[in-house]
Amino acid sequence: MAPPPAVTRAPDNRVPAELDARLAGLLEGLAARRGLHHADIALAGGDGERRWSAAAGPADRPPAPGAPFFTASITKRFIAALVLQAHERGELDLAAPVTAFLPAAETTGLHVLKGVDHTPRITVRHLASHTSGLPDHFEDRRGGPSLHDRLAAGRDAAWTFEDVLRTTRERQRPHFEPQDLAAARQKARYSDTGFQLLIRILEAAAGRSFHGLLNERVLGPLGLERTWLPGHRPADPEAGEPSPLHAGRRRLEVPSMIASCNDLFSTTGDLLAFQRALLGGGLFAGPRTAEALTERRNRLRNVPVLRYGLGTMFFTVGRLMSAGRRPVTLVGHSGATGTWLFYCPELDLHLAGTVDQARGQAVPFRVMAACVDAWRR
Repeated sequence: MAPPPAVTRAPDNRVPAELDARLAGLLEGLAARRGLHHADIALAGGDGERRWSAAAGPADRPPAPGAPFFTASITKRFIAALVLQAHERGELDLAAPVTAFLPAAETTGLHVLKGVDHTPRITVRHLASHTSGLPDHFEDRRGGPSLHDRLAAGRDAAWTFEDVLRTTRERQRPHFEPQDLAAARQKARYSDTGFQLLIRILEAAAGRSFHGLLNERVLGPLGLERTWLPGHRPADPEAGEPSPLHAGRRRLEVPSMIASCNDLFSTTGDLLAFQRALLGGGLFAGPRTAEALTERRNRLRNVPVLRYGLGTMFFTVGRLMSAGRRPVTLVGHSGATGTWLFYCPELDLHLAGTVDQARGQAVPFRVMAACVDAWRR
């Protein structure tokens, strides 16, 4: 029988002993689950006074809390912040069509439904809210496995932006027409392809690379020294090695796939600092700009337990998930590799973490529900 996972707490934790014990037991149980290898979680009250961070994993190589990890689609929160910043600066309009920023060679034929090319109707807001109807580059495509399947199998793959466009045109189909954003409700379906287009639009509108925009407008101003895009890792020797991805207990080596995603590496500490700035308006000139992130809440057709705003997920922790207690809302974003960054407004609680699993999409929501229950006992 394998020994129980080792739990390593951060040295600056500040919670009552009872809460510390509950959270440590929760984390140890999580890391011991079949199909998981390790976990790293952090929770903090809105004022930062109550905080708790720890990691759990194999006893022979216990992970360190706060180590860098691949954030996956948590990056969409950073992209949404850059979009709203560019909107404030007059570099782009949320209602502007994608064809105003990208050449015809990139946009023509991306969204063809029943013989009609609807691409010119797709706006920046459509992409950021998953209401364009575009397919997801990671999901099923004709003539081969999805990228989710390749990742879980540990089969590395590389692709370019041009490859994403080619797959969209030739091997996938749109799900519905770009939605009427003035309507009371819109169809929404999660699409990584839409956010890859947003990155290219940001670069075209601001005249800077995605890496440059992140550093100049988010990472630098907030002092996030342990957050980086693949290929731009800081030289700081104290940053530590990123925690590896796993499929169950099997370690994966997929560097090309990670580099192709345009997703960040970060730490729970940096992510919580980013979230405080994002929600508190620290990244924007206007005091109400951040409200655009949550002004709509459309149900995602391919993830029906979630609603989506502008680069923002909404998840309700109901009574069945939290020992009969009153429902609370989690606002933020998760990633396909079992990552999460959310805020619970009812409890004024920030949550971040990872289990670094190739098929970890559902794990964050179960973990956060358990953390919320432990926190408010």
